[in-house]
Amino acid sequence: MSARKPKPPATPLTYESAGLNLDLYDQAMERLPALMRKTHTPRVMDLPGGFAGLFRLGNSRKFGKNYKDPVLVSGTDGVGTKLKVAAKLKRYDTVGIDLVAMSVNDCLCLGAEPLFFLDYLALPKDDPELISQAVSGVVKGCEEAGCALLGGETAIMPDIYAPGDFDLAGFCVGVVERKQIIDGSRIKPGDLVLGLDSSGFHSNGYSLVRKAVFDVGGLKVDETIAELGQTVGEALLTPTRIYVRPVVDLLSKKSGREAVTGLAHITGGGIAGNLERILPVGCAVEIDRSLWQPPALFGWVQELGNIEREEMFRVFNMGLGFLLVIRPDTLDTVSKRLAKFGMTPRLVGGVLAGDRAVTYLN
Repeated sequence: MSARKPKPPATPLTYESAGLNLDLYDQAMERLPALMRKTHTPRVMDLPGGFAGLFRLGNSRKFGKNYKDPVLVSGTDGVGTKLKVAAKLKRYDTVGIDLVAMSVNDCLCLGAEPLFFLDYLALPKDDPELISQAVSGVVKGCEEAGCALLGGETAIMPDIYAPGDFDLAGFCVGVVERKQIIDGSRIKPGDLVLGLDSSGFHSNGYSLVRKAVFDVGGLKVDETIAELGQTVGEALLTPTRIYVRPVVDLLSKKSGREAVTGLAHITGGGIAGNLERILPVGCAVEIDRSLWQPPALFGWVQELGNIEREEMFRVFNMGLGFLLVIRPDTLDTVSKRLAKFGMTPRLVGGVLAGDRAVTYLN
């Protein structure tokens, strides 16, 4: 049986009738090149209208680089359901910083200096203001991390995303000398664990945060939290801290590279879950929870959701967004160098002989 030939519509179909306004899309795209250029370094090669971005890695006095055996390091991530909070508040500039932070902080764990970043933004309809805000946040993150926003993609997909939804993802490429890769293999008993403060939840655990704050607590994004001195939206949209400049500066000196034996970005899985990833065979870590006080933000959400303490530590960073494992005799010098960048390094634990596990004291 032959298929029935459908009757063509009285009005010819256009891309706009399918949900995409190319004129509005062009307006949004016109704003982006100027934003991206703010992040470009001398190693970015100009290619107007190109289908991809160009970045020079080669040795040059002009670039201040002299690689011997460079290894490229890459990482990718998204922002997760923190985007739902941004959508509630209709503020989209901070989540771009989160996006960059999640990838550059991961690459940093190998001792790599971020080189360039690319982003991917998907939404149900053309929205020049949302696109501009989101990319401006990505630019801020790249500027803070010292990497170039080399390109990206904006996808309009009305049949995939519901009105009000959008997604933001990206990836970073960095570089490290092969002999200077930090993979945790040098960690040994006696090493110390230093914690660097987080700026809040960063970009992890927001399904639980939103459940506690909005579903159980019944709060609105514009309500003020007395104990925090912020609105709900302000507290939950605080962007992820980027640790690149202080850590890259520390590793730029031979003494710093010899001091640091492991690096861990504290994301989903908390302190224990992420620190375990870099421990070599024969090493364990004890973290003393009496050595720092998680910020009030964590206690506020814990109380709202009646969340058990161990669940909090399993899901969130609890105030420590990045950990360094260092040789014990370098504690003072490492701490002073990090403090130059406004960091407050906290001695929170140490490495013991054991079976690749992280346990908590107190």
